[in-house]
Amino acid sequence: MPNILSTRIDNRLIHGQVGMTWVNSIQANLVLVANDEAANDVVQQNLMDMVLPEGVQSRFFTIEKTINVIHKASPAQKIFLVVKTPQDALKLVEGNVPIKYINIGNLHFAEGKKQITPTVSVDEKDIETFKKLHELGVELDVRGVPSDKGKNLMELI
Repeated sequence: MPNILSTRIDNRLIHGQVGMTWVNSIQANLVLVANDEAANDVVQQNLMDMVLPEGVQSRFFTIEKTINVIHKASPAQKIFLVVKTPQDALKLVEGNVPIKYINIGNLHFAEGKKQITPTVSVDEKDIETFKKLHELGVELDVRGVPSDKGKNLMELI
């Protein structure tokens, strides 16, 4: 079984908060970005790599590749799994990636979305996806940084 320390939904993927604060807090040595666009964008990958601490590796896989290879991960790989959307997270869970906990960090406000915390905005599609994840037994925790007090997403929607 892959050693997934934590999974985070953040539409910015890897940025300073993820690259330093979260990685150090959970003691990850690998950040796996599961996102179809980022997996094919070398410039974006290079920018994201710049914020990771020395010695922390990164992988940029499509959702499908993540589902296909995650079970081959070495137990020595302490994985911080980062996805862009709730829908990406659901595809991973439905693809038998062993995710029991998801930190929802940032979902930008956009037309048709309602803001439920200062950093998380959702639309009906997101709410439906989160309900499915919840039904599948995934704990959904809204938290910007590790020191924040977490909020149960299901109570917010």
